[in-house]
Amino acid sequence: MSYNTINPIDFPNWDNLLLTNENYSFFHTSSWAKVLSESYNYKPIYFTSIDNGKLSVLIPVMEVKSFLTGRRGVSLPFTDYCYPIATDETLFRNTFEKAIQFGKKNNWRTFEIRGGEEYHKNISPSASYYIHTLNLSDNKSEIFSNFRGSTRRNIKKAIKEGVNVILSNSLESVKEFYRLNCMTRKEHGLPPQPYFFFKKIHEHIISPKKGFVALASYHKKTIAGAVYFHFGEKAVYKYGASNKTCQKLRANNLVMWEAIKWYAQNGFKYFSFGRTDLDHEGLLQFKRGWGAKEEIINYYRFDLTKDAFVKDHSNLSELQNKIFNKMPIPLLRIFGSLFCKHVG
Repeated sequence: MSYNTINPIDFPNWDNLLLTNENYSFFHTSSWAKVLSESYNYKPIYFTSIDNGKLSVLIPVMEVKSFLTGRRGVSLPFTDYCYPIATDETLFRNTFEKAIQFGKKNNWRTFEIRGGEEYHKNISPSASYYIHTLNLSDNKSEIFSNFRGSTRRNIKKAIKEGVNVILSNSLESVKEFYRLNCMTRKEHGLPPQPYFFFKKIHEHIISPKKGFVALASYHKKTIAGAVYFHFGEKAVYKYGASNKTCQKLRANNLVMWEAIKWYAQNGFKYFSFGRTDLDHEGLLQFKRGWGAKEEIINYYRFDLTKDAFVKDHSNLSELQNKIFNKMPIPLLRIFGSLFCKHVG
């Protein structure tokens, strides 16, 4: 068995190889690698081992070069989770050590892994989040019955109010979602990802039908939307946005239900709601209403200068959030275009 560093963008039949290991996710795919690499000029360095045509080890990494945050390895930037794949603990540890050695040779300051709790049992995480996963079946009535009562009522309310949801693969739907996303990010005191990032998502994911945009409209006005990705039997809710003034229509609930129905009817087995901050009570309440399994996902950051795992101190302060909240959207978009690549 040999260990290699490969670029999944150039590697023949990479996505088919991924499917030889049941622990794959959308975020391990070449499509996501293309989006990250082409949007921010990150360098893909995937530490792998292939045994008899099957993937036995994978730690996917993007090398981030930043004058603000230094040179580092991240598995992977702007990714909710990206569990390392390994058929046993020894293989993981050998591959992890290969990544550390590579990082030291290339002057990385830190190396971050998003997931992999089973390999870091006695190590304090740098950050922790909730993650929710729903098992799907082809019986939509059964899925619906497992939702919390308030979630079912909100879906019915949106339908009764005349909210309409469409699923689209068009660039126009991405543009419309981006408009809503800028509004939502401002509300949360955060700069939005640049538009060219979403354009790459359309090019490599949405247009080739490896995901879609769901948009909710009311009286011909778009009031909520979400972006979903999928690969193999697994789907993930990646981005959501809405017009806060229309919150009482419960369009977000109907958007999510239409996406879940589509995935269930098209043979998908697992639906992830993505990560959630531990203290984000509003979003947690929303995600807990869908009958999904709730788990903790940990991020681990290794400081190569200290040869030790460290805590994450990169979160935005409350003051920074308030400043972003006051910025006009055009200025926020400029800020996101200039600085997002440095914090991935």
